[in-house]
Amino acid sequence: MKIDLHTHTFCSKDSCNQYDRIISSVEQAGLDGIAVTDHNEFRGAVELRKRAPFLVIPAEEIKTSAGEIIGLFLEEWIPAGLEPLETVHRIHEQGGLAYVPHPFDEIRGSRLQRSALEEVRPQIDILEVFNARNALPVFNSRALAYAREHGLLGGAGSDAHTYAEYGRAYVDIPPFSGSEEFLDSMRKGTWRGRLSSPLVHMRTRFDRTLKVFGLAA
Repeated sequence: MKIDLHTHTFCSKDSCNQYDRIISSVEQAGLDGIAVTDHNEFRGAVELRKRAPFLVIPAEEIKTSAGEIIGLFLEEWIPAGLEPLETVHRIHEQGGLAYVPHPFDEIRGSRLQRSALEEVRPQIDILEVFNARNALPVFNSRALAYAREHGLLGGAGSDAHTYAEYGRAYVDIPPFSGSEEFLDSMRKGTWRGRLSSPLVHMRTRFDRTLKVFGLAA
């Protein structure tokens, strides 16, 4: 199964992606599923899971007090602003998996701070070793080296905020059922990725501006 582990819908403040076009974009990309990881929002994941003919992993990209952590296989929304360890605890409490996105992208202020990464590392289930939106390849290579050094499972996601980005990065794993089998499949699978054009960041800023002024659909 080819699964993009990091994507967004219009429920994120910086994306205008609509459900129907997401579905067609995912199918055109040849993916078998996606994780919907909206910023501090959960309703988009729930709604798309109802509509999509493919697997949708309900998730959330949560802004902790020290940077972002993604919860995969969630049942409920988790509020922003909590300490990283508390956020990870709430993810695991739901039977979810703690996934740290873009940990070494030095341009993003939203990345998990290095001290927080070291603090939560024993509790991390997956570290994102390829994010297609990272500005420089070295940010991904540093994440991969860190995952190998500490024996962490490596994940990959497009971080799609626009339709053309779905499938730019994904994991290729055996079929699974539930979060525990997912981890087993991750150990047997691999990941693939290509960096997106830097122009996608301009589109994201444009979409954010549209939302600020109430001009987005």
